[in-house]
Amino acid sequence: MSNDKKPLTSVALFQEKTVRRVWFEDRWFFSVIDVIAILTDSDRPRKYWSDLKTKLIKEGYVEVSEKIGQLKMEAPDGKMRVTDAVDTTTLLRIIQSITSPKADPFKRWLAEVGTQRLEEIENPEKAMERMRALYEEKGYPKEWIEKRMRGIAVRNELTEEWEERYHYNLIVFAPFWTSGGMNVALFMASC
Repeated sequence: MSNDKKPLTSVALFQEKTVRRVWFEDRWFFSVIDVIAILTDSDRPRKYWSDLKTKLIKEGYVEVSEKIGQLKMEAPDGKMRVTDAVDTTTLLRIIQSITSPKADPFKRWLAEVGTQRLEEIENPEKAMERMRALYEEKGYPKEWIEKRMRGIAVRNELTEEWEERYHYNLIVFAPFWTSGGMNVALFMASC
């Protein structure tokens, strides 16, 4: 993972402890060491992380090293230092392998979210019900929620209609040059 662009850095708080994070390539990357230190209370979180990487590979997560990036984050001494960083998906996978009572709430939450997703696949209306409940919990007005739900339904109907009518058509943008410069032509081709 290259470190060419200057990433946005910040700190997230978890259980009143600091987790360093960096906004890089359009997503957050979190310091693995910080999360391990919080979830394990280990005196040596770097050693724990080293051992955990070996364990993850033995569990079959062989692409673990591909998913880990080296990004600069502010160290306790105030200097910017390179540290192992992972995106949210990889972080949640790592947390699944941490054997600590503090990691158990995350594991239960992941199981709950997985169950909900399977229910939504079986019955898509459950996704809409959950979305409505989340908007209500966040304090959105009922009128706004209803408009949002109708807007989503209309967009879905329109998308389905387009797929039914034009599923066999391919839109091709073809650049061509004229004396005035480059132009683009639009062609519809049947597939």
